[in-house]
Amino acid sequence: MTAQTPIQESPEDLVARIAITAREAQRQLTRLSDAEKAQALRAAAAAIRAAEADILAANDRDVTAGEAAGLTGASLDRLRLDPQRLAGIADAVEHVARLPDPVGHVIDSSTPANGLALSRVRVPIGLIGIIYESRPNVTADAAALCFRSGNAVLLRGGSEAVHSNRALHAAFVLGLEQCGAPADAIQLMPTQDRDAVGAMLTAAGLIDMIVPRGGKSLVARVQADARVPVLAHLDGICHTYIHSAADPAMARDIALNAKMRRTGICGAMETLLIDAHFAGAGKVLSDLLEAGCELRGDGRARAIDSRVLPASEEDWDTEYLEAILSVAVVDGLDAAIAHIDLHSSHHTDTIVTEDADAAERFLADVDSAIVMVNASSQFADGGEFGLGAEIGIATGRLHARGPVALEGLTTYKWLVRGSGQVRP
Repeated sequence: MTAQTPIQESPEDLVARIAITAREAQRQLTRLSDAEKAQALRAAAAAIRAAEADILAANDRDVTAGEAAGLTGASLDRLRLDPQRLAGIADAVEHVARLPDPVGHVIDSSTPANGLALSRVRVPIGLIGIIYESRPNVTADAAALCFRSGNAVLLRGGSEAVHSNRALHAAFVLGLEQCGAPADAIQLMPTQDRDAVGAMLTAAGLIDMIVPRGGKSLVARVQADARVPVLAHLDGICHTYIHSAADPAMARDIALNAKMRRTGICGAMETLLIDAHFAGAGKVLSDLLEAGCELRGDGRARAIDSRVLPASEEDWDTEYLEAILSVAVVDGLDAAIAHIDLHSSHHTDTIVTEDADAAERFLADVDSAIVMVNASSQFADGGEFGLGAEIGIATGRLHARGPVALEGLTTYKWLVRGSGQVRP
């Protein structure tokens, strides 16, 4: 007789095994006090700092492989770590440790005529699956936020960051283990097999929510195939509208920062709308062009500066994630809002104006997850919102919207306390 070939674990069995382990750890996690969870996260941050050499060496392997594979500049920027960025990752974990624990918070309470004492209390969602590309910081951010809010997490990073993710995950769980915390609550998928992603998406009953972080094709696949609730945004087509009453210097500063600070993030401006009555349009466009940004505009934008290339219809619906910007000249606030309604992905949209009435109208009428006045769209970030970090930006209308952090990773349950009541 010949020896039988061992039966390999299927992606579905792998996900089920990891999920069951994580869910058991999550039950242990719910028994930790606020102080114990915070202490464990501080230990995780310290372990990340102590492992700097190993993490950066792993990241160098990923960046070198990414360059050889022809990753775009934006993808490489999201992938690359250095001592400063790694210190920022550790700082973010510590920041999450300092934030108030949302679990157990009483949302509201009442006592109706039947005498029952009712309250709604925040509780963890359970096991959250994170599917992400390029950004190794997501490994630590997601782990910290999920742990702090009492959730387990199953992380599945992209193959381009595999070594970075493994090194960060190893350091994070080492810190938890040193505090006796349930480290199995933070799971990293051990394979880059794409079928494992499909198994996560259909693991209803094991995984409670999926959060995709990545390009349009990844998010579209998740939204199309998932049998588990999804929290996501598809595109980051962010607009900045320079109103006729904008301060010219402020408009120049905001436009340049919104596009060129980091072109590869989802909060980067992708379309600039300029009011036809704004007098400083030429200097705004000149600043962007001189900073190395390619401009694609309508006829009136091209009339302002001959270096502006003609825009196609596709440009108004494109998330470039690089130094390319579409530009349109619009006739007033109504036209700007109409353009945003038609082309925005409802992520982040901004008005620059000194007119308080126009600002309030923009805030009320633009239906995006984040609407700003006189600020760069690059502030669309959980850390900048004081949330410590974010699990992602949600552009839907249910459960959570905008930067999703601790509160967005909880749901609630009703607690009912009676004194012997029976219903007539």
